[in-house]
Amino acid sequence: MDEVLYFYPNFYLTMRAVSSKFLWLSLLLLLVFILNMSLGSVILPRSVWVDLLHGHVSETYQGILHYRLLKAFAAVLAGGGLALSGLLLQTMFRNPIVGPYVLGMSSGAGLGVALLFLGGSFFGFSYFSGLTTGMAAALGSLWVLLVIIGLYYKFKNPVHLLIAGLMIGFFTSAVISILSYFTDATSLQKFVFWAMGTLGSQSVSQLWIIFIVLLISVIFSFLFFKDLNLLLLGEEYALSMGVSVKRIHFLIVILTGILVGVITAFFGPIGFVGLAVPHLSRRFFDTHLHQILIPVNVLLGAILLLVCDVIAQVPGSIISLPINSVTAIFGAPLVVYMLLKDK
Repeated sequence: MDEVLYFYPNFYLTMRAVSSKFLWLSLLLLLVFILNMSLGSVILPRSVWVDLLHGHVSETYQGILHYRLLKAFAAVLAGGGLALSGLLLQTMFRNPIVGPYVLGMSSGAGLGVALLFLGGSFFGFSYFSGLTTGMAAALGSLWVLLVIIGLYYKFKNPVHLLIAGLMIGFFTSAVISILSYFTDATSLQKFVFWAMGTLGSQSVSQLWIIFIVLLISVIFSFLFFKDLNLLLLGEEYALSMGVSVKRIHFLIVILTGILVGVITAFFGPIGFVGLAVPHLSRRFFDTHLHQILIPVNVLLGAILLLVCDVIAQVPGSIISLPINSVTAIFGAPLVVYMLLKDK
C-alpha cells in the first residue's frame, strides 16, 4: 500500500470519487440484467414480473424465464471473465491492443472443436453434444496453455510470448482450414455455428464452473494488485521495488489461460469484449489502479455483453444474430470513437 500511495498520493480521494460511479454501475448492471430477461422473441409483460415478486409465475412463462435467466447469467460471467483477462494481459504486455485471445487459447479451443466436428465426420464419429463439444474445446485450450507455459520459461521477453501466441493462432487456423476442406457440409455447419458464439445452451453446472474460475481469478488479481500497479511503470522499476516479475507474469498467463479456455469451451469464441472494456474502464474512471479497475472491468464486461445479447436477440423477432458478430460491430466503433476523442 505504501508504494501505491507514493505514486498516487490522492488515493483515498480517488476511492471516494469512484465509489458513487461504482454504485451507479452496479445499478446499471441490475437494470440491463432485467432488460435482457424481458426482451427477446417474446417480450415479457409487466405482469410476469409482478407475479414473480409474489413468488408464482404462470406455466406459460416458466420455461422462458428459466432459459433467459441462465442466458443472462452466462452473459455476466462470460463478459466479466473476458474483460478481466483483457485487463491483466494489457498490464502484462503494457500494450493497449492486446486482448484475451492473443495467447492462442481461443485458437486451441477452436482446433479442439474442429477435430471433433470436422475430423470426427472424416473418421465416422457422429455423436456430438454440449458435453463433448465443451471437452474438446477445453482440451484444445489446455494444449495451447501447456505450450505457452513451456515457451514462457524459454523466453525472456513477454513480446516473444505474444508473437508465439499469434503463430499458434496461425497454425491452428491452417489446420482448421484443411479439415474444413475435406469435411462434409453438415459437420462444417455445426462448427461454423459454434464459432459464432452462443450464450443460450449452457447448463447450471457449467455456469457454476465458470463462476468458480472467475471468482478465483478475481481473488488472485486482488491479492497481487500492488504488483500489477507497479508493473505498469516498467519491469525494471517493478524489480527494483521488490516485485517478482516472473511470478506475476506466470500468474497472469495461468489465470487468463484457464479463464479464457473455460469461457471459450462453453460459449464459443466471443471477441472484442476483452479488448474494449479495459479502455472503457480506464476512461470512465480515470485511473490505472488495479484495485479499482478489477471490479470495474468485471461489471463493465458483464454490462456490455448483456447489451450485446439484447441486440443479438432482435427483440420481437425470431431472428437471433451471432453474439460474436454483434460484439465486434458495436465494440469496434466505440473504441475508435474513444481514441479519436482522446486525440
